[in-house]
Amino acid sequence: MPVSVKICGLNEPAAVDAAVKSGARYLGFVFFPQSPRHVTAATASSLVANVPLGIARVGLFVNPDDAALEATLAQVPLDIVQLHGSESPQRVAEVKALTGLPVMKAVGVAEPADLDAIWDYGLVADMLLIDAKAPKDAVLPGGNGLAFDWRLLAGRQILKPWLLAGGLTPDNVGEAIRLTRAQGVDVSSGVESAPGVKDTQKIAKFIARATAPIL
Repeated sequence: MPVSVKICGLNEPAAVDAAVKSGARYLGFVFFPQSPRHVTAATASSLVANVPLGIARVGLFVNPDDAALEATLAQVPLDIVQLHGSESPQRVAEVKALTGLPVMKAVGVAEPADLDAIWDYGLVADMLLIDAKAPKDAVLPGGNGLAFDWRLLAGRQILKPWLLAGGLTPDNVGEAIRLTRAQGVDVSSGVESAPGVKDTQKIAKFIARATAPIL
C-alpha cells in the first residue's frame, strides 16, 4: 500500500490547495490557541469548504472539554478528531462516543518505556500518531521539529493504522519510512518557512518523497 501523508497545521488556502494537489490523504487543522498554527472554527470552516471527497479533514485538539469539541464541530465538518494532549484511554473512548467520529490519538515516544502506551491507546483509538515526545518545558505537545530514534519501531506490531510524526522533513522522510515501515507520515514544521507559515514547494516535495517507492 502507498504511504499516506498528513499535512498538519494548515491555516491558509494556498497551503491547503498545495496539500490537496500534491496528494495528501489527511489535512490537519490545529484548534490549540498556544500554537502558531492555531485556527479558529470559522477559519477552518472556510478552509475545508472545498476539500475533495476522500481527503480526511482532521481537527487537532489538546485536552479538550466536551464544550470545546461540540462548539468546533458545530462549525467545522471534520472527519477525524486528533487528540494530542495527555488524554487517557478512557477519555479517548468518551470523545469517540461524544462526537461519533473516529479518533486519532498521539503517543509521544522518546525511549523504549514509552512504547507501552502504543498498545494501551491502540485498544481504544481508531488511529495512532506516533510522535516525538515533547520536552518537559515545551509549550507545544507537538510540532516542535524533534525526532525520536525511529529504530525503536522497527519490526513492532501495532494494533491500529498509524502515522509517524516528529522532525520529519523532505530530506529525511524516505529514511524514516524505510526504517519504520510506517503506513503513513505526518508533517507540520518540516514543511514551513517559519513557525506557522507553510511553504507550498516543501509540501509538494515532502509528499513526493514520502510516496516514492522504497528501494
